[in-house]
Amino acid sequence: MSQTNRRVFLMQVAACGSALAAAGAHAQAARVDEKDPQAAALGYVHDTTKADLKKFPKHTKDQKCSNCALYQGKANDAWAGCPLFGTKQVNGNGWCSAWAKKG
Repeated sequence: MSQTNRRVFLMQVAACGSALAAAGAHAQAARVDEKDPQAAALGYVHDTTKADLKKFPKHTKDQKCSNCALYQGKANDAWAGCPLFGTKQVNGNGWCSAWAKKG
């Protein structure tokens, strides 16, 4: 390999590494804010133990986003997508009134 080819190759590798790092930083989705109008309407909370039991009497503390049929991550993912919130992520320990048991 000539000196010029090696130099070009190393510059390309460095450029690709920078591009991948930048893409990874942008890939992390925004998280749902509990005060977001959609979240508030559904009673979404980041911690299932903080759900409003007066407003949602059928809620139980074992219901979490991570064991909901709508949760788009693995059961042990801290945050993952939910189709109810578009591109925003919900907390795996969270809960909302749309919770449905995973089948």
